[in-house]
Amino acid sequence: MEGRVLIVEDEEAIAAFVQTALERDGFDAKSVGDGPGALLALDSFRPDLILLDLGLPGMDGLQVCQAIRTREHYTPIIMLTARTDDVDKIVGLEVGADDYVTKPFNARELVARVRALLRLVHHSAGRRPANTVRFGAVEISLDGRQVLKDGLPVELTPKEFDLLALLARNPGRVFGRDTLLEQVWGYDFAGDSRTVDVHMQRLRRKLEENPHEPRYLLSVHSIGYKFAAD
Repeated sequence: MEGRVLIVEDEEAIAAFVQTALERDGFDAKSVGDGPGALLALDSFRPDLILLDLGLPGMDGLQVCQAIRTREHYTPIIMLTARTDDVDKIVGLEVGADDYVTKPFNARELVARVRALLRLVHHSAGRRPANTVRFGAVEISLDGRQVLKDGLPVELTPKEFDLLALLARNPGRVFGRDTLLEQVWGYDFAGDSRTVDVHMQRLRRKLEENPHEPRYLLSVHSIGYKFAAD
């Protein structure tokens, strides 16, 4: 099996379509129709990745995502949304989703997103610590994919870490948002530049002493971002 994927989707036809596509590609897939069922399945099914519908009845996808992120074990989440406005997508990323796919979606694209995110997570777990970047109170182990602030671990999503590492490896270089999308989400990510902005906001909140006046993760007006080393 390629891995266990939990599908949290209240529309039975969509859930069956996604489950069939994943199982055809070698995944062990299970579907549940509501938020409480998803939280129970975390313990019983122990998924490697969660496909989470935003528009669940009762306990919606954002609430489920927030509840999952309070747990000690990190499970990557791809949000499924039928809403086309950017606000919902960005809010989903703010509460801890790693990626999103807008309905209607192509089964092959969805499976590719699942594979890419699982590959990134497995790669993160298998690397040994090596070269390090330090700035302020922050220490980044680039090969170990670990970040410390004031000596304490900082929990980053795989995408947050890859964005931070790309900037930290290239101090002073200005990256446009499209370039960051291509290099960090590098599997023909069909998102928009606001995805980058949201991830930068989250990194600043976690790493900068004053997120509103960052010293290291800097914006470059009308272009993108750069990392300013000490």
